[in-house]
Amino acid sequence: MRLTRDQLEVAPRELARRLEAGEELQILDVRAPARLAAGVVSPVPAERFHNVPGSELLAMADPAEAGLSIDRDVIVVCGRGNDSLRVAAWLTVAGYRAKSLAGGMNAWMHMSLPRPLPTPDGFDRLIQFDRPGKGALGYLLVSDGEAMAVDVSMYPEPWLQEAERAGARITAVADTHVHADYISGGPDLAASLGVPWYLHPADMVYPYDGTPGVLPFTPIAAGDEIRLGRGVIRVIHTPGHTEGSVTLIAGDRAALTGDFLFVESVGRPDLAGRTEEWSEQLWASAHAALTRWDEGWLVLPAHYADESERCEDRTVGREVGRLRESNSALRLAADREKFVYWVNAHEAPAPDAYARMKAINIGLVEVGQAEADLLEAGKNECAIA
Repeated sequence: MRLTRDQLEVAPRELARRLEAGEELQILDVRAPARLAAGVVSPVPAERFHNVPGSELLAMADPAEAGLSIDRDVIVVCGRGNDSLRVAAWLTVAGYRAKSLAGGMNAWMHMSLPRPLPTPDGFDRLIQFDRPGKGALGYLLVSDGEAMAVDVSMYPEPWLQEAERAGARITAVADTHVHADYISGGPDLAASLGVPWYLHPADMVYPYDGTPGVLPFTPIAAGDEIRLGRGVIRVIHTPGHTEGSVTLIAGDRAALTGDFLFVESVGRPDLAGRTEEWSEQLWASAHAALTRWDEGWLVLPAHYADESERCEDRTVGREVGRLRESNSALRLAADREKFVYWVNAHEAPAPDAYARMKAINIGLVEVGQAEADLLEAGKNECAIA
């Protein structure tokens, strides 16, 4: 019997659900080994992850030569889901329970998973959007039928779907800063809906040479308040990762820190070649968080590095009080000299794509979909490692 494409494929969200449920799946990545640096499906234990190029695999007399167990389901992965489909069909004929990841790693990189968070005072819902392929996080705040989308990917459908599910319409869009590791969907989403796109004006400048950006935006600054339904979102300027980085405080609890403060580190100040200047700004922001922020605020960052940063419900976030004990970078901010020395000692080369994505995100460069997908491949490298 000839199997249809639907029978041979698993959607990215379904695969993520199965992995998070603890199913002992085998991942067979049929891309060339060099391509794995751009990202792999995770989390998967090393013993159940196999990388065998498709041409080599199909030349084998028995798939067991690749280390596959016939007793466990196999998920086959390639770049865009075409080669993996052929391999999944071949494995199925050989008696394996095999599926191809629909859309391949390209689809895995763009997938966003919504997860509910504790609701701050004045709001009805707070949703965290998790992109496991990128280690990126975005948010949706809902209050009295109005919603704000924060740090949106260039595929905003999950934000729109969750707003509709909550009986709300998106009336505002915001970016905590101009991103370097992915293309923001904020400007296009705001334009399509006819709503404000909030951004600190210091970030509507290309930091490498001072060229002004050209996208329309609504400026925000320290001390501003954005009203959403009956809720209030306060703006704190937290520069250092970028000059215009902000933290958005929703109600009495939620602190959307962007790439300023992570669960296990702080944002890199070296992405624009201005490490010395921005390290000082980063210290001032971190020192304020260490000494003046409410210990009950829930820090909700725009990125995470690995699975260790997750809570039991798989959301990513920690209270300020806990971070003062567990985040070694934040603790260092008690001493300016030690903090700045540590930051400079950890300076590292920025990924080549980051400067171009900064330009894209303020409207200085236009790219097609194929280039955008290439630029976005791989985990973020926005934290000080």
